[in-house]
Amino acid sequence: MLENSEKLNNQAVRLASKGEYEDAIACLKRAITVENSNYLLWFNLALTYHDAGKASLAKSAMEHAYRINPYDEDTLESLASFCVSTESFDEALFYCAQGLELNPINPHYWNTSGVVRFNQGDFAAAVELFEHAVSLSPHYYDALFNLRDTYEELQNKTGVQECSRMIDEISKNFKPEI
Repeated sequence: MLENSEKLNNQAVRLASKGEYEDAIACLKRAITVENSNYLLWFNLALTYHDAGKASLAKSAMEHAYRINPYDEDTLESLASFCVSTESFDEALFYCAQGLELNPINPHYWNTSGVVRFNQGDFAAAVELFEHAVSLSPHYYDALFNLRDTYEELQNKTGVQECSRMIDEISKNFKPEI
């Protein structure tokens, strides 16, 4: 009897959610041997490697997912984030640009591009990118937080106060699930 890649994927997701990363990785690798061209299996393998602290394997698996399906926004967002975490800033900007070609109103690409520019010390460019992300999604906490930090670097006290006010408003309205 052949193994079913969907069942193996589901089992891997359950294992990873319990922190059993090595077993989850093994399931996903078996699933990939059954269905090598399924980008979602490679995507989940990449996330599991990432959660297991295996950054280079995570990036490699996510790049494989991207080669299979270069139109998936989650894959592009993950690749850009992986690149930021390893300070591969040019690559991060490349993946953000690819994502913006697909969907120019996705605030995550604008925010991640801003993170790159902030880390490169280009605060003027970073503020424009963060402002654009916030204009697309006014309650995007990460973008507001990043924008506030960038305003601080630029000594824009009014901007810092407005971002802080908006962050406080979001925090007050956030009700954690029980």
